[in-house]
Amino acid sequence: MCSHSHDPHILCPQCDLLVTLPDLQFGQKANCPRCKTTLTMRWQEPHKRPVGYALSALFMLLLSNLFPFVNMNVKGLSSEVMLIQIPQVLVDENYASLASLFMIVVQLIPALCMLSIILLCKPVKMPRRWSVRLGWLLFHLKSWCMVEIFLAGVLVSFVKLIAYGDVGVGTSFVPYVLFCLLQVRAFQCTDRLWLWHQLEPAPAVNQPLKIGQSGLSQGLRSCACCMAILPATQTHCSRCGSKGHARKKHSLQWTLALLVTSFMLYIPANMLPIMITQVLGSKMPSTILAGVALLWGEGSYPIAGVIFIASIMVPSLKMLAIAWLCWDANSKKKIDRERLHVVYEVVEFVGRWSMIDVFVIAVLSALVRMGQLMSIYPDIGALLFATVVILTMFAANTFDPRLIWDRSGTFEHKEQLDVGK
Repeated sequence: MCSHSHDPHILCPQCDLLVTLPDLQFGQKANCPRCKTTLTMRWQEPHKRPVGYALSALFMLLLSNLFPFVNMNVKGLSSEVMLIQIPQVLVDENYASLASLFMIVVQLIPALCMLSIILLCKPVKMPRRWSVRLGWLLFHLKSWCMVEIFLAGVLVSFVKLIAYGDVGVGTSFVPYVLFCLLQVRAFQCTDRLWLWHQLEPAPAVNQPLKIGQSGLSQGLRSCACCMAILPATQTHCSRCGSKGHARKKHSLQWTLALLVTSFMLYIPANMLPIMITQVLGSKMPSTILAGVALLWGEGSYPIAGVIFIASIMVPSLKMLAIAWLCWDANSKKKIDRERLHVVYEVVEFVGRWSMIDVFVIAVLSALVRMGQLMSIYPDIGALLFATVVILTMFAANTFDPRLIWDRSGTFEHKEQLDVGK
């Protein structure tokens, strides 16, 4: 019997292979033998560990909003900003959309996810529909937590500002770094398969199962939220209530539509200024490429490389990669599925890091407020670029990776699963 559930069978959410989970020891994880996706991991004290990390993360988030975050001194004029003040500055500059994005992905969604982990892993009495809804929110919003990306943006901002004056960290900077580390660890320790089996038993599968074959070939599908095995014709999951299909409906059409839209916005996002620097009354607009060139000219080669890769190369290559995935998933020719799956995983992981330039602008705009001496303001390019990043993230989410594997047939393997530490 599997350590996680009474039913040891699972459909891989990435390649749709039906496998049997073995007994796992503490610290071991089970990987799909075909696409190498981690299916589940057994943690010691699975109730206490995530709750401890999540509680600590929330406490650190509270501390990081109570005290000054970063400060700057230029020719005797000093400026400091609290974390909670950053969106207020963006609102004052008529960029409420950027302020809302900052609050949602840097503070609200991470806080909601940590609270959800606490309520779900701790035996708190609540109506079943509430716990199921919290579980649904947790695993749908997880990829939109951008705490570590914002922290990287803050460090890049320091490098940009060193040339103008003395930059320092405030009392709340260390708590925010700890919040970043703790929330990442809380996510790692929260196993989706284990958590859903604690909330609600998986529905029974009333048919013989063929290990090593796809769920689609057996008339089965996996719930995208709780990983329950369901009949392919059943649109609503009987455990979590999520709506779904055997394959994401109109996956390629939605992906291509979002991709084309993001490409149309990507061109003006790189041509229009993303921020305006005002020094001694003189305004200097700056595009993304101009910012990279400035950092390179000042000798900040690593930071210039980071910005160029995250803001220029990653969005461009991501759009090309998604287009390639859609083309090959819909073609009839023989394809290298393992390579395509690696491309998909890379696209899904690195895409959100393009938001680093938007966070750099948010920090600079909030901190550098010294009147005519020196001030920095966001510009329309930042909003367009943030929209491009969001659209490409949606495009990656709407693409169904199981389409890559649908023509592979039966998977022959000697062992049921790869088990590793």
